[in-house]
Amino acid sequence: MTIIRTVAVAAVLLTTPAHAQGLTEQAFQQISESVFRPVIEEFDIPGIAIGVTMDGQQFFFTDGLADRAASRPVDRDTLFELGSNSKLFTVALAALAEQRGFLSLQDPVSSRMPALAGSAFDAVTLADLAAHATGGLPLQVPDAVTDMDGLMTYLNAWTPQGGAGTRRAYSNVSIGLLGLIAGEQFGTTYTDALARDLLPGLGLGSTFVDVPDAEMARYAFGYSRTDDSPIRVNPGMLDAEAYGIKSSVTDMTRFLDAHLRNLTLEGEITAALARTRRSDYDTAHYAQAMIWEGYPWPVDAAALAAGNSPDMAMSPQPMTKVDARQLEGDVYLNKTGATNGFGSYVAMVPSERIGVVVLANRNYPNPVRAEATRELIVQLLARARE
Repeated sequence: MTIIRTVAVAAVLLTTPAHAQGLTEQAFQQISESVFRPVIEEFDIPGIAIGVTMDGQQFFFTDGLADRAASRPVDRDTLFELGSNSKLFTVALAALAEQRGFLSLQDPVSSRMPALAGSAFDAVTLADLAAHATGGLPLQVPDAVTDMDGLMTYLNAWTPQGGAGTRRAYSNVSIGLLGLIAGEQFGTTYTDALARDLLPGLGLGSTFVDVPDAEMARYAFGYSRTDDSPIRVNPGMLDAEAYGIKSSVTDMTRFLDAHLRNLTLEGEITAALARTRRSDYDTAHYAQAMIWEGYPWPVDAAALAAGNSPDMAMSPQPMTKVDARQLEGDVYLNKTGATNGFGSYVAMVPSERIGVVVLANRNYPNPVRAEATRELIVQLLARARE
């Protein structure tokens, strides 16, 4: 069973030493280069952007090209596809809906989606959707499902492989449903609720589901792992809610600053973000919160690799219901994301007041992203303490 030490947020902020005072821009660039250059070369990553927040001070490393044909370099404003890191925004929107009294995350799914009344979703809660604790929803919407009527027909006939909370099944379907429901509680669609009710409150002006025409010049091309062709994400059922967001390294670093309470935000927004970091389940490798995955800090490299392995994403895994606890203090929180042409990774350690985002226009292995980021954090903290 995963054991996470929890610490009150106020205590964390009061007792954490100020690391960033000992980290120079030159040292940051050198460490980032030494850690990620081998990764860039091994996986032929066209372009990469790394953002770090340490004690609220931001550092950025960018390298390579956003568009090879146009020789356009990656910079802090380049837009990358987040893939499944989009889910962090979906659960934040759902948690904000709870803060505003529009729903309870303990509501059964069918109570908020009446078309599913009488189905297995009478026993699956919105919080279960957010924790992949449905008992076996598939990773993707089946190819034969192409519209909402078809989706409701499929879900009404779906039978879980185990009770809710007993099997973790990583699923775009579960998070897609949560996003649909959350958007409806705001009286609109998920995409519009995100743009109107969440992103402005976070101060994120370069985060989009649909990149506006005026911003398309900032949108990187991804590059296929199979033939190296330039590609971008294709439309699909539940794409916006599950994997459709595009963002910049500056916005994503600010998003981590919001989670680390380095920003003064509206109270409902801060509370919603904190709710997404509450865990009710353990897996073999980490505590499962609302999308966030938490490991004890310092994190064991082998456990981190196992938790980010393909098996955890592709195959249902046992999970255990535990007493709810907030993932704060000495915990390493992380999430991976990818589309066919992009790979993203975010991580933070509240007790160290450090967060890292890595955006690339190549989909490269999740364990590689996780290990490089872990090593970056270790080296940055060590240099800052010298």
